[in-house]
Amino acid sequence: ASPFIEENEIETIGDAVYPLPHRLSAVGNNVLCNDHGAVVHPGYNDEAMALIQEVLGVPVVRGTIAGIRTVGAVAVATNKGAVCHPHARPGEMDLLKTTLRVPVMITTANYGAAQVGACIVANSRGAVVGARTTPIELGRIEEGLGLF
Repeated sequence: ASPFIEENEIETIGDAVYPLPHRLSAVGNNVLCNDHGAVVHPGYNDEAMALIQEVLGVPVVRGTIAGIRTVGAVAVATNKGAVCHPHARPGEMDLLKTTLRVPVMITTANYGAAQVGACIVANSRGAVVGARTTPIELGRIEEGLGLF
């Protein structure tokens, strides 16, 4: 079990809780996924990767984006597309395209923030962005996530 949640809390919340047996417990910052695959922080051990794969039901690979290990903080993915840090390397973008099986586009959000995963919440039907996101950024986000 996780050192961050008690057994009685798991019982109260219900079956949808899967404590991750790893110190990298901020899953939203460390996992980038859609219905086709997941790219995760390269520091996850094999046990954590196996649990992530079991829970999500998709192939899981380790990776970085722009050399950054917290992939969920610097990218957002849906089943229609993904947007990521503007300094993502070609090989990293290829890994995202192959694993997530969607087109990938670079952008910023919230008036120049490269950590787009911290600025955008999205699914295949829409997105919520930070209030400071510029019209140009919004256009790139809409295009990259296939929202129009």
